[in-house]
Amino acid sequence: MTGRSAPAVLPPSLRPWLGPIGALAALVVVALGVLYAGHSEPGRVDRWIIQPTADSVRPPWRHVALALDFLGEPAGSAMVIVAAVAGCLLLRRPRAAVLVVVGVGMTVGTATLLKHLVGRTIHGDGNLSYPSGHTAFFTALALMAALLASGRLGLGRTAGTSLVLAAALVGGAAMGWAQVALGAHYPTDVLGGWCTALAVIPATAWLVDRMADRLVDRTADAGQRERR
Repeated sequence: MTGRSAPAVLPPSLRPWLGPIGALAALVVVALGVLYAGHSEPGRVDRWIIQPTADSVRPPWRHVALALDFLGEPAGSAMVIVAAVAGCLLLRRPRAAVLVVVGVGMTVGTATLLKHLVGRTIHGDGNLSYPSGHTAFFTALALMAALLASGRLGLGRTAGTSLVLAAALVGGAAMGWAQVALGAHYPTDVLGGWCTALAVIPATAWLVDRMADRLVDRTADAGQRERR
């Protein structure tokens, strides 16, 4: 099921563009992390966008923000992941199912590690804020859905890359808005979370494809030796 006949989760046509984009996103994550390391106040860019510590959103939009925020919490994210994996298996895309699990794990794990390395806080020393894990998680899901859609639709390099970036922008903007509106993150935390997913997911998808291809090669070689 995960052999070479199985569609790649990172379409070959997208690799030449998503690779450099991912590298650029990683540089942004590092640059922002260095800039805001150890800070506990909004930066100049944060203040220019909005005062992130002010819980200014009101119903009904507050309910929308809270619903989005729930999707990034353990219970909500678990529900989303189970649904995504089930959808991939129903579509007979086992590699995509693997990518959902591994991709989310890598993205959230990277964001968590960066939080402790950077040490930026909001609302007190115990609330590490950079990068936004909620935004990274939701952006990662949007990216993986777009990669799956791009492969199924057979999109070319330009159309496929545009779809992937548009999905990442919509997913990241939605969750990022909720996090800033609820005062949970600074706007630059959201940007860092968005870029974290953009850096991690293409690399993880490439690794999933590579490992799956190697597994099939080994299985094929073993089968040939048995026939001899």
